[in-house]
Amino acid sequence: MRRLMLAVAVTLGLLGLLATSGCGGVYYTVSVNAAQARLEQARQMGAESQAPYEYYFAREHLHQAQVEASEASYSDAAGYAETAELYAQKAIDVIQTTKKSGDHK
Repeated sequence: MRRLMLAVAVTLGLLGLLATSGCGGVYYTVSVNAAQARLEQARQMGAESQAPYEYYFAREHLHQAQVEASEASYSDAAGYAETAELYAQKAIDVIQTTKKSGDHK
């Protein structure tokens, strides 16, 4: 009986460890991939010159996300990646708004 209890405790401990260590890395990966794609889209649209504040803010947050992930701070890394994606989208929005207002003149 004691051996069974020990096996159950070890199994639960391992499952808990896997659940807490794996999820952060997965969520970070999804977040950083989305941010990279959005930032590349903004770059291709000319955000470096047309929306520099938003573009470079996003780029630096993406870089910081990668730094945090290298230190296994996946929660912080995901937060930086989310901010990077948000500002990359803002850069895209600025460019599209500028294009639309330029088309009407």
